[in-house]
Amino acid sequence: MDARSERNAVPLAVDLDGTLIATDLLWESLFLLLRRRPLCLFLLPFWLMGGKARLKCEIASRVDLDAAGLPYRQDLLAQLRKDRADGRHIVLATASPKKFADAIALHLGVFDEVISTEPGRNMASGMKRDALVKAFGDGGFDYAGNSRADIAVFDAARRAVVVAPDRAASRWQARNGGELLEAAKPTFKTYVKMLRVHQWLKNSLIFVPLILSHEYFNVPLLTLCALAFVSFSTAASAIYILNDFFDLGLDRRHPTKRNRPFASGTLSIPFGFASMLVLLAISGATALFLPPLFGLVLIGYLIATTAYSLSLKRMLLIDVLTLAGLYTVRILAGSAATMIGVSFWLLAFSVFFFLSLALVKRYVELRSTELPAGERIAGRGYRTEDQEVIAQAGMASAFSSAMVLALYIQSSAVRDLYEMPWLIWPLCPIVLYITIRMWILARRDEMHDDPIVFIISDWRSQLFGVLGAVLLFTAGF
Repeated sequence: MDARSERNAVPLAVDLDGTLIATDLLWESLFLLLRRRPLCLFLLPFWLMGGKARLKCEIASRVDLDAAGLPYRQDLLAQLRKDRADGRHIVLATASPKKFADAIALHLGVFDEVISTEPGRNMASGMKRDALVKAFGDGGFDYAGNSRADIAVFDAARRAVVVAPDRAASRWQARNGGELLEAAKPTFKTYVKMLRVHQWLKNSLIFVPLILSHEYFNVPLLTLCALAFVSFSTAASAIYILNDFFDLGLDRRHPTKRNRPFASGTLSIPFGFASMLVLLAISGATALFLPPLFGLVLIGYLIATTAYSLSLKRMLLIDVLTLAGLYTVRILAGSAATMIGVSFWLLAFSVFFFLSLALVKRYVELRSTELPAGERIAGRGYRTEDQEVIAQAGMASAFSSAMVLALYIQSSAVRDLYEMPWLIWPLCPIVLYITIRMWILARRDEMHDDPIVFIISDWRSQLFGVLGAVLLFTAGF
């Protein structure tokens, strides 16, 4: 018998979470449950009191996972298919509940047997080892795993296949040998994508009250705005991570969002959860150096963004109105941080201008979908036939923002603040140029689905934005 035939004569048991798939189904199913039934959060402690097996099974009984969309480790999966074709007996041995394990085994079609968690029996570590030893004998099987919990099974296996190991499993492999299948390591860019650093540009709106009050060189106020910017940016990144957890399934069906760190499995959900807590701690600690009113605005922002992630983003029109409101909240945060008042004109302009941007985002999503008429796009309240109404509303919002700006320029407040108010008039065509151009490019399918990313990368928008800022600055002297 050659080495390959001898190898295939020994059964291979394969762990699921972190090994066959680059994620953890307990965390995934938990966030899926909380998105659909938020009140189940209060039942989790009672389920956990009955043991981890009960917790997993209770969650699994209430949600369904898309087995086809999970981030499988393709190198390992290709090897399993090859072994199966050679007649090797392959077992899926997982601590995930039976419902999920059976669905994955059915989808892949490479497993002859499934050993999984059932009520009263959490198939992890020692219990998994005992089940495999009972079925195949001590040293009578090979085992593919990835974590500290798999070490007990490695010790009982004939041969270990260590896949994308954590630190404990990596140390075990270095001491005991076995086959090592490494996964791609996260890069600096991965963490930047997790934090959505480019979205921090939105938080520059915090400086708007200071700029419009001509306090450009007031160091104490600039310091307060900088602290508010840090607080809002870290809070926003924390909410983006939470949003990614709730949208894992939807992101994996999206042509570009599928590459996000958590959807692709490049970063683990526990790591993301820990990062979210650290970010919130930084945000809260920074807010302590600012007026109490800023803290209230920050709390309101966190509540609104969490509600948006959980529910509001799936509601027709409520989602875009919420997004426009969240942009305006950033201006209010700058006002609260510096105690500089903001005018009705500024808030009205902000609502209309950012409503137009939010509608652009939805319009691009609708343009890129291939769903037939009558079906809603995943995770949204819109259908493909809504495109024209969305475009009309977005253009109307753009013109409304320019109209509000024109009325503000003509008001007595401008004459009191600016020595040369006539220099501000070009801001109206600048606003119209930026917004209308966005809509034209959106209709041509030439715009990114995120207006912020578009503005960052579009030199024409940047040029006109700088021109507007120079005019506004010059008019004050």
